[in-house]
Amino acid sequence: MSSPDETSDEAAMLALQHGEEVALNTLMRRWEVPLRSFLYRSTHNEQDALDLAQETFVRIFRHRARYRAGARFSTWMFQIALNLARDHARYRGRRPTTTLTEVVEPSTQRTPARETTDAETAAAVRDAINALPEELRETVLLSTYQGLSHAEIAEIVDATPKAVETRLYRAREKLRGILGRYLRD
Repeated sequence: MSSPDETSDEAAMLALQHGEEVALNTLMRRWEVPLRSFLYRSTHNEQDALDLAQETFVRIFRHRARYRAGARFSTWMFQIALNLARDHARYRGRRPTTTLTEVVEPSTQRTPARETTDAETAAAVRDAINALPEELRETVLLSTYQGLSHAEIAEIVDATPKAVETRLYRAREKLRGILGRYLRD
């Protein structure tokens, strides 16, 4: 996944810090989709992902003075979003809800057999990722679905790049074990 131009992100953040509030609109347009995608994969709920994405941008605005020039905006943003997603998961853990529907990723060929297979595989992958311990799950989501480097993930989750590499290895090994049936088919 290609990331938006970090230089432009830094310029927008510096403009925001200097009172140009419209600079936030640029960042929101640029990062809304990747941020919502990450949060959806973390929460498994479209409305929660939307709410948390909005709260992420509110916090970016509110804490704009904390942004350090030269730092990658995406790393800072995903760190805020990850903290919000963790808080949300703790809150949901204390107040569980049942969803009535589950979104199934669309198939490229619209045959009933293909849709059933795709839905089963997508559900198995989601369940397998959800079954991972939190630190492994977060690392997989940031690496696989957001395309972040080990160094970026390390900064977001407050670990070393080597620890991120180890977490990804452990997560992939666990996923291979859980999804072995699908890997053989």
